[in-house]
Amino acid sequence: MTQGSILALDQGTSATKALVVRPDGTVAATGETAIASHPVGADGVELDPEQIWQSVITAARQALDAADGPPAAIALANQGETVLAWDRRTGQPLSAAISWQDRRSEGICAALAEHADEVRQTTGLQLDPYFAAPKMTWLRQRVTAGVVTTTDTWLLYRLTGAFVTDAATASRTALADLDTASWSPRMCEIFGAGIEQLPRIVGNDTVLGECTVLGSSVPVAGVIVDQQAALLAEGCLLPGQAKCTYGTGAFLLANLGQQAIRSEVGLVSCVAWKLAETATYCLDGQVYTAGSAVAWLQRLGVIGGPADLDRLASRSRPGAEVFVPALAGLAAPYWSPMARASLTGMSLDSDRGSIARAVLEGIAANVAVLADATARDLGRPISRLRVDGGLTRSRVLMQAQADLLQVPVEVYQIPDATALGAAALARLALREVPNAAAAVERWRPATIYEPRCSQDEAEARLGRWRDAAASVVERQS
Repeated sequence: MTQGSILALDQGTSATKALVVRPDGTVAATGETAIASHPVGADGVELDPEQIWQSVITAARQALDAADGPPAAIALANQGETVLAWDRRTGQPLSAAISWQDRRSEGICAALAEHADEVRQTTGLQLDPYFAAPKMTWLRQRVTAGVVTTTDTWLLYRLTGAFVTDAATASRTALADLDTASWSPRMCEIFGAGIEQLPRIVGNDTVLGECTVLGSSVPVAGVIVDQQAALLAEGCLLPGQAKCTYGTGAFLLANLGQQAIRSEVGLVSCVAWKLAETATYCLDGQVYTAGSAVAWLQRLGVIGGPADLDRLASRSRPGAEVFVPALAGLAAPYWSPMARASLTGMSLDSDRGSIARAVLEGIAANVAVLADATARDLGRPISRLRVDGGLTRSRVLMQAQADLLQVPVEVYQIPDATALGAAALARLALREVPNAAAAVERWRPATIYEPRCSQDEAEARLGRWRDAAASVVERQS
């Protein structure tokens, strides 16, 4: 088959990005359209579904207008746990999109607390508002018409008419059996979901249908949840290889191979991808607020914009100020959804640079705690961490990450690993490449950060952060 470019769509929390990816993995053209999220009270976060859809179309057309000719396929990466209600006959939304950051289904989780271990053993996930199923239950109590799905299913319906989701995204709902990568009748019973109302689960190397929305008829192939797409793009194909994406949140994933283990230390297990009917699994840990914590600093006037972040933070050394980034609760390994952020250790000497530095250190420390938990589940430490996402532009953050992990941190060539992972899956679906390794063979780090502090200093800094996090959790218990 003659190879052509892939239009890879990364539909994220704050923006939709579109990349036209050449057969050699280089980027020919890009487009990007911002999306606004809307806080609802203290715990709600919503998005406008039509704005999501228009951002997909606008970003795609921006990229295609700058490219040479039509693409061979369209690939889609999605934001995972965001859900909405919609009319399957017309494709019209019947609710706002309930963001993965939304915590309003905490009451659902509390009511189902007796099933928490059964949920973990069946799905690999924690019973927590972060995942899709509690939000879907909460939304079904308020919108009785239509179907309730993750946003990828709705977008794919509008693009192709297919009513589907992929194995990796399905495994993030808490409605799927981890071992079989299929809907679990028992989980559907627990969460009150009609299994007949759920989309068909397909492999990540599947051609789903034809899209004519953007012009000529183009196959849609290579669909996946965003974090697993980045894991693939960064070449984490062997058990134990790990990456972290620093976007709105920060997400650390480690390849498990074909063994679907259940975490013993508070992480979650899910499908990384399903290729040729064979599932590969991963461990997953989350920091809910990373880029959104930086945006919070900007709203408060601590920084004028992202360009100020390193300029201010580099003036301060790691000190007494300790920030726990629980602006939307704490995820793994704490699972304290109602936890609130803390900034401690302030003195008369503290200034804007101290606060900016504390926020970056807090994000890095939270990721380091996830890496330590991952090592305990794997039975061996992570030897290096591959990273991507917009916040990897912060040299202060990346150096702090290497220092606290005490391992090299390898930065992906461009921030957009997610879209490139989806493009690689599209090539697999089109049978242009024989396997995943061939699809991502161009992996090379653009920058490598080596630890600059001693292990004793790293442990002391992490110890202060762990103490602060424990206090945050205790106050919410």
